[in-house]
Amino acid sequence: MTSRGGAKVLSLKFNQDRSCFTCCTDAGVRIHNVEPLTEKAHYGNGMITDTSEMGTVIHCEMLHRTNLIAVVGGGPRPKFADNTVLIYDDVLKKFVLDYTFTQPVVAVHLKRDRLIAVLRRQIHVFSFPNNSRKLFTLETRDNPKGLCQINSLISSEKQLLVCLGHKLGSIQLVDLSVTELGISSAPQTISAHQGEVACLALNSQGTLVATASDKGTLIRVWDTVKRTLLVELRRGSDPATLYCINFSPDSEFLCCSSDKGTIHIFALKETHLNRRSSLKKMSFLGNYIESQWALANFTVPPECACICAFGSNKSSVVAICMDGTFHKYVFTPAGNCNRESFDVYLDVCEDDDF
Repeated sequence: MTSRGGAKVLSLKFNQDRSCFTCCTDAGVRIHNVEPLTEKAHYGNGMITDTSEMGTVIHCEMLHRTNLIAVVGGGPRPKFADNTVLIYDDVLKKFVLDYTFTQPVVAVHLKRDRLIAVLRRQIHVFSFPNNSRKLFTLETRDNPKGLCQINSLISSEKQLLVCLGHKLGSIQLVDLSVTELGISSAPQTISAHQGEVACLALNSQGTLVATASDKGTLIRVWDTVKRTLLVELRRGSDPATLYCINFSPDSEFLCCSSDKGTIHIFALKETHLNRRSSLKKMSFLGNYIESQWALANFTVPPECACICAFGSNKSSVVAICMDGTFHKYVFTPAGNCNRESFDVYLDVCEDDDF
């Protein structure tokens, strides 16, 4: 999708605490602060006909708010192969590490002590950034979306990695904190859905994982220790493609976005705030009426794909869209939802001076 300024957005991604996001376009990479919305860095000259020293990039991952950035080449004018992860140091202004694989990299994740490269059927885990070396490789079912999540809270008892399992609809959980060179803990498995898993989210503490299938009507939240289902949340009754699921920092709420441009917000701690169907007495409807519906939702005006996350105030949600716009809404426990701000975060034009 093309932004308002003319640049085609290739991918969007939040950093680990959702305080920043990266935007890969066919004109280069930009990094923005979320609150307030400001540009923090850019790699490119703003001209769609000319790219930065990185070339066009399809995947970009920040390491929290540090100077280290992981990039994977792709798009219309890549400078680097799509099977290589490169680490760029924004202080040194150069690439300092690279990791090359036999297949294209479909996602990359950074922790302060780990780098995770996701391929279609494998996940490679490296120590990082000092004395970087491969720790182990995990096999998965075919994973074209690069579904894989790691929890970001260093103080957590477990440092979890969650990814697709081997069987249809399953996910596997790996404790990264016990991994040693060539050795990993045996993955634990959850049979999450009957169809393909299409979206994943892990809370920062690593205690909860949310899953959605390719049907996109239900989100299930699981206890990662007991591997039990805690709550089933209904996004809607019609199929949709979910692009993003995120927990609030305290895990009291969950938000999700779909290809319909609608963001749904659910309560996880006080689940009585979620809406229930008025048809609950009609037992022949089965699970349809037993699920919990969003306590609040809003649709971004472009009605296009977007990523979403909770703001610094847990009663606010931001949505960053593939058309280059930024939206912020606030919601109440009663389900009221109002727009607080709207901005064009990406406005690339030919006379931009990078």
